Amino acid sequence: MSTIIYPSPIFGPVHSRRLGLSLGINLLPADGKVCSFDCIYCECGFNEDHRPELPLPTREEVAQKLEEKLQAMRTEGRLPDVLTFAGNGEPTCHPHFAEIIADTIRLRNQYCPDAKVSVLSNSTMIHRQQVHDALMLVDNNILKLDTVDPLYINKVDHPNGTYDVAAIIRHMKAFDGHLIIQTMFMRGECDGESVDNTGEAYVAPWLEAVKEIGPRQVMIYTIDRETPTQGLLKATHEQLDQIRDRVIAAGIPCTASY
Repeated sequence: MSTIIYPSPIFGPVHSRRLGLSLGINLLPADGKVCSFDCIYCECGFNEDHRPELPLPTREEVAQKLEEKLQAMRTEGRLPDVLTFAGNGEPTCHPHFAEIIADTIRLRNQYCPDAKVSVLSNSTMIHRQQVHDALMLVDNNILKLDTVDPLYINKVDHPNGTYDVAAIIRHMKAFDGHLIIQTMFMRGECDGESVDNTGEAYVAPWLEAVKEIGPRQVMIYTIDRETPTQGLLKATHEQLDQIRDRVIAAGIPCTASY
């Protein structure tokens, strides 16, 4: 089993399936994983297998390293399409997330004003007002909603503590459309139980929640790299296309990544 632990606080740029040339911003330690989820499909592996010893990068360190990288990329004549908060876990867990977002927007405006600022989040911290307000400032507020079935979430996403689907939906609605919903669809088994969320029993209630939330876009995708749990399978092109088309038919732009 191979896993990916990203450098911190800046990594890449990498070519993203959904976002283009992406310069990564990792607010977690460079030697391990810190996340409020422990997803069975996470490319970074399981939390317990990658406990970090290094501290979180400081606000000042993130700003310094980001500016150095943007200066170098401008010299090379290759500016990023997007600055993406991702990496070894949940970026909104950082205690200075809001301030770092402000720094990043300032540096983006200075060095690459055409680039977008994106945040990939599992949505567990969006009830915090500072996190909400910071996410309202970014171009692409990309929030995870793999399903609305609590049993599936506990089986696949393994949230730390209580995960209240109704509360997550309520806090997503509070963005008043300034969000992109991101959903992983897959097939296969884990511990002898199906983790297939491509069927009607999962898709129909998920789609109703999406319509209630009213995002400006939906991104659906499937497994792309090796996963820490064996037995997981990619959703098929046909399955993703059918789900994508249903979202579009509901009046919401949707892309599918295979």
